[in-house]
Amino acid sequence: MRSVSNQRTGPGGESPDSRLASVLRFSTELVAWVATPWALWSLSVPLALLSVVVLIGLPTVFTTPGDKAHGMIPVPGAVTVVLVLMQLAAAVVSAWTAWSAPVAIVVSLLAVACVVTEIPRWRWLAVR
Repeated sequence: MRSVSNQRTGPGGESPDSRLASVLRFSTELVAWVATPWALWSLSVPLALLSVVVLIGLPTVFTTPGDKAHGMIPVPGAVTVVLVLMQLAAAVVSAWTAWSAPVAIVVSLLAVACVVTEIPRWRWLAVR
């Protein structure tokens, strides 16, 4: 991903995805991938495993053209925004369910920071 500081879009019209936004988004995704099955494991092992497939698989398969270099099925930008929001929600809810309050607070702050840095990208995606 290309670092874009003062541009609305990249030179090829790609997403205005800053390095900070990418790092925060990926960090939150990692938390969701770990915390969600952790939180679900005691309820249902198959559900915990399915959560990983969903959280990793959906954003891999469904991508908005111009947002990422790879993707199997093109979708409107709103779908990509919903997938990011799903990851954020999974990370926060699962952290509060599975881990101690101090860790869950850090995850919640990470998610808020992610949302703030994602706003330019989400604006761009809204018109795709």
